[in-house]
Amino acid sequence: MSSIKIELHENQIEQLVEVCREFNNEPGELINVLHKAQGIFGYLPAEVQEIVARELNVSVAKVYGVVTFYSFFTMIPKGENPISICMGTACYVRGAEKVLDEFRRSLKIEVGQTTPDGKFSLNCLRCVGACGLAPVVMVGDKTYGRVSPDGVKQILSEY
Repeated sequence: MSSIKIELHENQIEQLVEVCREFNNEPGELINVLHKAQGIFGYLPAEVQEIVARELNVSVAKVYGVVTFYSFFTMIPKGENPISICMGTACYVRGAEKVLDEFRRSLKIEVGQTTPDGKFSLNCLRCVGACGLAPVVMVGDKTYGRVSPDGVKQILSEY
């Protein structure tokens, strides 16, 4: 974990403590609490994980283990428009890697990073279940099918 300390707003901390109470501070509700916490903060920095651990009376290591195990959770702030490129077999075979390369080149960021202006973040997924549309790109909840490297500029221009 990074040594940069994130300042949490008091009202966000209160919201998080309230979420823990909604789940009766039950350790077995850790995943549900983390989902709600990510909804409040947009991501799960160490400071949020520490509060959840304290409120649910579990170790920070256990919280960290869950956060890093499930790909839905992130410890890095996502961009306003999170871009996910599917790297499942069908998408990969149909050129998803070239599409990813074009996003990296156009945005000047690597996988797992966010643009300096906070507008875009870039990630890969295993499979979105739209194999007939391969290669598939998701921007937020919007799905783009049969994306070619040439189509990257068009997608970015919509945002």
